[in-house]
Amino acid sequence: MNHSIENRYVGELRTSSTHVKTGKNIITDAPIDNNGKGQAFAPTDLVSSALCSCITTVMGICAEKGKFEMPNSKAKITKLMSTNPRKISEIKIEINFEKNSLTDVQKRKLISVGKNCPVAKSLNSDIKQNLIFNF
Repeated sequence: MNHSIENRYVGELRTSSTHVKTGKNIITDAPIDNNGKGQAFAPTDLVSSALCSCITTVMGICAEKGKFEMPNSKAKITKLMSTNPRKISEIKIEINFEKNSLTDVQKRKLISVGKNCPVAKSLNSDIKQNLIFNF
């Protein structure tokens, strides 16, 4: 299997990940509260963002397959860390959808698909996923 991401540690608690196919790049920094500069996303920020991106992506796939329009959305993501051990303890995601004409059945289907996205299913069950969908 071909790799799709190349990652380099570039010093000073910073990494650089490159999407091999497109050359697009993501920088991470250790957060200030963990000896870093906090000048970019922390790796745990990307985990939280990945959960939200996965939720809305699979919702979009569901809408396409169901032949209805997925409304644009904007989300607020809050990541809570525990200290001993240092890890993500909770990810809160509030997704606000633009005005739409979705039926209650469509909304329920989207929520179900979103809550069961691949990232949600891949995260440790110790991480509380607090998901709010505002249609």
